[in-house]
Amino acid sequence: MAWTIGGVQLTSRFFLGTAGYPSPQVLQEAIAASGAQVVTVGLKRQLAAAGAPGAPGDFYRMVRETGAHLLPNTAGCRTAREAVTLARMARELFGTHWIKLEVVGDEHTLQPDPFELLLAAGELARDGFEVFPYCTDDLVTCQRLLDAGCRILMPWGAPIGSGQGLVNPGALRTLRARLPGVPLIVDAGIGSPRDAVQAMELGFDAVLLNSAVAQAREPVTMARAFGLGIEAGRLAWEAGVMARQDMAVPTTPVTGRPFLL
Repeated sequence: MAWTIGGVQLTSRFFLGTAGYPSPQVLQEAIAASGAQVVTVGLKRQLAAAGAPGAPGDFYRMVRETGAHLLPNTAGCRTAREAVTLARMARELFGTHWIKLEVVGDEHTLQPDPFELLLAAGELARDGFEVFPYCTDDLVTCQRLLDAGCRILMPWGAPIGSGQGLVNPGALRTLRARLPGVPLIVDAGIGSPRDAVQAMELGFDAVLLNSAVAQAREPVTMARAFGLGIEAGRLAWEAGVMARQDMAVPTTPVTGRPFLL
């Protein structure tokens, strides 16, 4: 079913990262198998590889040939100023006002710096960007980002690349309940399709991941598995997931309810 985010209509709820694949060909095949219509591209990583043969121009051309929308990101930035500068470069290079905003504050966990993130988000929102901020699952931080002009939030499930899944589903459930009209995308820490299903069953709008596909033994097959899991989780959310019960409840009651023979 179609949905709209950042002014763009999509049918897929899978956002896929492009780093760490065995080859460009495998990446292309993984994007196709996943059904993803949005792919993230680390501008800083690509600029660092600018001296390599065929990079970064051929890389971007290859990604565009998949038909997916580009979501440049500011991965590797440590300050608001650095992230804002990189975002403006990305807008000039790609002709898009979309930006995945990452400002890391801790080298061990790669946890976002809430103060620098908020500064950068406010400036970029005022400058006309559609900001997709990578943030923690802290409700107050998320509310402040919305106040700063963000219309989309990307709370983490777990630290980047950890594969831990949803470490704090209670906090994510609270975000969904308290911010019912805000597009929420679980970003980072997803390790298996099971984690993606769980995120979608909580009512999140999409899932973004990279390592779990890129580092799989068969990335293309794993991309398809995640695509199916995300679709299944969304359908389950829309249908209404059965509530857990403390006690057994008979599925075929024999008293108190009429039934046809």
